[in-house]
Parts: sequence; structure tokens; C-alpha cells
Amino acid sequence: MKKETLFIAFSTQKGGVGKSAMTTLTASILHYRMGYNIAVFDCDYPQWSIAKLRDRDTKTVLDNERFKKLAYNQFTSINKKAYPVISCKPDEVIQKAEAFLKETPIDFDFIFFDLPGTINSAGVINSISIMNYIFSPIIADRLVLESTLAFMNVLNGILVKGGETKIRGIHLFWNMVDGREKSELYAHYENVIKELDLPLMSTYLPDSKRFRKEMSAEMENRQISRSTLFPMDKQLSKSTRIDEFITEFLQIIQH
Repeated sequence: MKKETLFIAFSTQKGGVGKSAMTTLTASILHYRMGYNIAVFDCDYPQWSIAKLRDRDTKTVLDNERFKKLAYNQFTSINKKAYPVISCKPDEVIQKAEAFLKETPIDFDFIFFDLPGTINSAGVINSISIMNYIFSPIIADRLVLESTLAFMNVLNGILVKGGETKIRGIHLFWNMVDGREKSELYAHYENVIKELDLPLMSTYLPDSKRFRKEMSAEMENRQISRSTLFPMDKQLSKSTRIDEFITEFLQIIQH
């Protein structure tokens, strides 16, 4: 009998706040470094940014001897393949995810879903309703926060507490935190979040260019940051707080 596979979405109602990057970073560290079995469904149609990143990563490895060697050593060591990245439209995700789990012989721990950054996309509400956990990146921007908090408040108040979905938890987290900004700004927003009774993770992620750097042939001697084929380099992850985020993430979903 297969173990339970948790469905987890990084979701927000505004683009550009890091949901695709966080999906990739978290999936890669869990799959390649920590031993979990991960799959990713890229439902952010028509961008499909994670699927396109996988294509670029694959080409870079095939065209570069250093990355070829790194890939060989990694996959020999962990004794498993790269996690699958499946592209689909939001209105197809339920059927495709169920079919995928039925057909695969692998016991997946988590499937990550990168959903569109707008509620107006067809099938997004139905897709969200089958998630077990939703993690929503927020930044200290009034428009982003108002949009995200309004949507998450609806989910938390009507769908989750009403028992109409499989959602077990919704968790916000600060992303792209600018250390130069006054702490009073975040304190004000956190009071609003508390009043709405929305859980906020204690780990915040700084505004770091390292999250945005893809693997490329030009980075011959540099450390790997964001990739679908490798985890973020350990030295880089220490300075970006991603390790602390993943520790809290696993505590929330009880793994």
C-alpha cells in the first residue's frame, strides 16, 4: 500500500513575489539533499516557468562537462532520478495528478503545485481545493498584501473552516525582505494578519539576488543557486535562510 502523498501549493494572487522560485528551491533541496521523493506540477499556464527552467537546466548540463560530472556524481550518490516536472493547465490538474499517482511505482512524499497568480484562471479554485497545504509568499507591498490577504481570508474562513476542501493549513511567509526597511512596517502588516487569524511563519527570507541566479555555462566556478536538477549550494543556503524555512515547513506538515 502506498503512503499518503501530500499536495502542497505555493500560491499567491500576485506575480513576482517568488512562488515559482520557492517551489523550485524547496523541491530541489528536499529531493536531492534530504531524501524525499518529490514531483512538481507546473500549472502556471501559459508561462510554465518551472518546466522551461527544467529545459534550460537539462541543456546546460548536456552542454557543459563540469555540470555533466556533477550530475553523474549526484544521481549515482542518491540513486534516483531528477524529480519530474509536469506541465498542465489549472483545469486539468486534478485529473492529471490522480492519474500520475495511480500510474507511478514511486511513493512520492510531496507533490508541489505552482499555480497561476490570479484567481481568474480557469480551474484555480478547484485546484486549490485539493491541496493539503498552501504556502503563500508575501512582500511588504500594499497591493500585493491586500490582494493576497483578501484571498487567503476567504479560503481560511469559508473553505477550510467550512470543511469543503482537503486543505489542512494555510501559511503566509515573508519573502524578499529588505533589511533597510523599518521594522515598524512589518509590525503593522503582521497586526493585520493576526487580526485576520491567518498563520504567519516565523522564518522570513531576505531579498537576495542568489534566489534569482540560474545555472549557466558562464558560472563555471560559481556555486549553484536555483536549479531543478541540483539543490542550492549548502554555503549559499546558509546565508539565504532557506534551510530555516525548510525546517519550519517540515514541522508544519509534520515530516
